[in-house]
Amino acid sequence: MKYDFDKQIERRGTDSVKFDLLTPLFGREDVIPMWVADMDFEVPDFIRDALAERLQHPIYGYTYRPARFYEIVAAWMERRHGWKLDPGAINFSPGIVPALNFSVMGYTKPGDKILIQPPVYFPFLSAVENHGRKLVYNQLIDEDGVYTMDFDDLEKKFSEGIELMLFCHPHNPVGRAWNKGELVQLANLCVKYNVKVISDEIHSDLILFDHKHIPLASLGEEISDLCITCVAPSKTFNLAGMHSSAVIIENAKLKAVYDKVLEDVHVGSGNLFGMVAMEAAYLKGDEWLEQLLRYLEGNFIYLQEFVKSHISQVGVSSLEATYLTWLGFKKLGMKEKELTAFMINEARLGLVEGAKFGPGGEYYQRINIATPRKNLGKALQQLSQAINRM
Repeated sequence: MKYDFDKQIERRGTDSVKFDLLTPLFGREDVIPMWVADMDFEVPDFIRDALAERLQHPIYGYTYRPARFYEIVAAWMERRHGWKLDPGAINFSPGIVPALNFSVMGYTKPGDKILIQPPVYFPFLSAVENHGRKLVYNQLIDEDGVYTMDFDDLEKKFSEGIELMLFCHPHNPVGRAWNKGELVQLANLCVKYNVKVISDEIHSDLILFDHKHIPLASLGEEISDLCITCVAPSKTFNLAGMHSSAVIIENAKLKAVYDKVLEDVHVGSGNLFGMVAMEAAYLKGDEWLEQLLRYLEGNFIYLQEFVKSHISQVGVSSLEATYLTWLGFKKLGMKEKELTAFMINEARLGLVEGAKFGPGGEYYQRINIATPRKNLGKALQQLSQAINRM
């Protein structure tokens, strides 16, 4: 079946965070919203059909996740990423950000040092600071638009005492799909210094241009014993509103700690329809996903070529994974707040300002390209026209 990613879906008036909160967030309604990480593509038919079928039963009472649910998640991980799992290692979370916070609560205590690699998804920062833990930066290195890890600095920070690392894999916002050599080097350091890792792999299905996702915990028993891996269909299949994610912990002692936090905060039952959608996505989603990836690749190539031809003063970081593109505006000579105001009021675009992602995010903006190409083209035209008016 051929899926249509050019189809325009009207999202205004649906209580959409992305479209219906423009005035509170950007101060005006006439911006193109390309900020929050959900897609403007319709949820595939096989997921909607599964939800419609369950809706036909007239009672939506308390529901548990049967063995089938965990087996389906495990089968997807093996099929897509070559990671053979015991379904018993899989647990639930209502989202990846809650899982980050549960993990910080369970595996650390106030005052402990937690390391992140900025510029990085900004809930990483709040998950540390909101619980009274100490934030430690291992800043990524930008090498002509391709980001790498600073392993010398990482080992130095580990040697000074790090209890936990929050690892973004693939990386949001810089678009890296970390390769095996990098992952092995990271794993060896974690094992050497006994640093537990929360590996946020929510974008692991969105791998572009022949790159590959290797789950960090799949590299061997020693690193697996230190890993808490977070995955979800929400980015892959546009299911963020379903609040259904999986947390994979192969170390039984670490899993027991996570289980206890989940029990204490009473959110482990989840949502009936989130479970139905997740099962359908992981059972039937392969072909739809392959078509989505090709479309996203086309969008990124379109963006690259447009920028090169019309606004070459804008930098475009390499995109190996995700549908989030990291744009550099240092050549425009604006400070962060001035740049954000320019984007909103002159280009009329609602993006995410780079400073939110921590050190190294200055002079950048993150744009979500998971939208029909016509929308992307309109946004780039507006950006070009605004820059050319300067």
